[in-house]
Amino acid sequence: MDGTEGSAGQPGPAERSHRSSVSSVGARAADVLVYLADDTVVPLAVENLPSLSAHELHRAVREVLQLPDIALDVFALWLVSPLLGGRAAAGLAGGYMGHSPSRPAEVQLKPKHQPYKLGRQWPELLLRFTSAPDDDVAMDEPFLQFRRNVFFPKRRELQIHDEEVLRLLYEEAKGNVLAARYPCDVEDCEALGALVCRVQLGPYQPGHPAACDLREKLDSFLPAHLCKRGQSLFAALRGRGARAGPGEQGLLNAYRQVQEVSSDGGCEAALGTHYRAYLLKCHELPFYGCAFFHGEVDKPAQGFLHRGGRKPVSVAISLEGVHVIDSREKHVLLGLRFQELSWDHTSPEEEEPILWLEFDGDSEGTPVNKLLKIYSKQAELMSSLIEYCIELSQAAEPAGPQDSATGSPSDPSSSPAPVQRPKLRRQGSVVSSRIQHLSTIDYVEDGKGIRRVKPKRTTSFFSRQLSLGQGSYTVVQPGDSLEQG
Repeated sequence: MDGTEGSAGQPGPAERSHRSSVSSVGARAADVLVYLADDTVVPLAVENLPSLSAHELHRAVREVLQLPDIALDVFALWLVSPLLGGRAAAGLAGGYMGHSPSRPAEVQLKPKHQPYKLGRQWPELLLRFTSAPDDDVAMDEPFLQFRRNVFFPKRRELQIHDEEVLRLLYEEAKGNVLAARYPCDVEDCEALGALVCRVQLGPYQPGHPAACDLREKLDSFLPAHLCKRGQSLFAALRGRGARAGPGEQGLLNAYRQVQEVSSDGGCEAALGTHYRAYLLKCHELPFYGCAFFHGEVDKPAQGFLHRGGRKPVSVAISLEGVHVIDSREKHVLLGLRFQELSWDHTSPEEEEPILWLEFDGDSEGTPVNKLLKIYSKQAELMSSLIEYCIELSQAAEPAGPQDSATGSPSDPSSSPAPVQRPKLRRQGSVVSSRIQHLSTIDYVEDGKGIRRVKPKRTTSFFSRQLSLGQGSYTVVQPGDSLEQG
């Protein structure tokens, strides 16, 4: 890998598509480029590159950015593929690699991993876990990115006060929303876009010249499918009587309503408040902070000929559960907490690998267990990640009730945190499950589909479920040489 640019900055599209991070020269001083979520470059001068660990590079990035100690847990180093553009996903050695259709292949590194050596093994990983053409694999070269740790709990984000850490999390979340990796309802897109307006343009002021930027950079505030009426929005902002489209008018109204927080440091000091507000809004999305994998599911049979076929999906896995997202329609097909599912994977030599998800449902009013088949070369990796997330969640449960920002439980002056009632989901919300759009099997026994009233997890067809989720995260690697240290 080769990368010797010297100064930090924003690379152009052509440069980003061919960027790399590390010099291919051996044990001598070399420049390492680490990219942030907003494509800012952090150049590092290092010694003995082939043996350098991800932990050491992580520490160097934190020192350059002057981040507090909490950043060690919040962020991780990732290897990201610049060329495959969403055709690949894989996983390795306790890390995570995945993708969504609009994002490149990506792998989260463990602290002891050695990025240089893993970069050299990248083609082997892609050949094992993807169906990318050999020519693309041969040309592909990953770059390093500094971004959110997929195993960092959302609840801990509420304890972060450092503005730069909040900004980095905000930039990453904003990119996922604008790219529709995080599907959002129109109302949520408008509220999030309004906070981006506030960060980039300052407080809303009628007739302010900065309003022109909304017309020129509408895709910086809203996902692409809501950016079709920029001219009418511009006219509405200038007060010329034109009517903006629904999404545009909602953005304008939400921008007007963004609350300001008085601070002795002025407007700049208040940005952390808006970063936090953006992240809190994203916390309402069930797939925020997830690891994403690619797969396909069967479509329900339709028409006289009962044609079905398959549809591409993203499988989002976090410490809280699993969500299956329609990659084209940008809405959730199925959302399950770990308490609501059993799972397993199969990888027969002559057939496609499959991740099986089992959950409670009904068929014509009769309670049944439903099975969903997700075809994916990353089925084993998804299964391992589910098991690992369950382990982490179970290990964190005893400390959960005492983890409160209001004070220690032994402190008589502290009061318990208010219990927040779950928000009512809008009818037709993109985050609501659409099981009717899935082709499922009503319980399986001895390979035959039957209908049976077995809604409890104790009757699961699979042995892998929350109550039995013991053990360790499976090490997935192409060879013994991948695991470093």
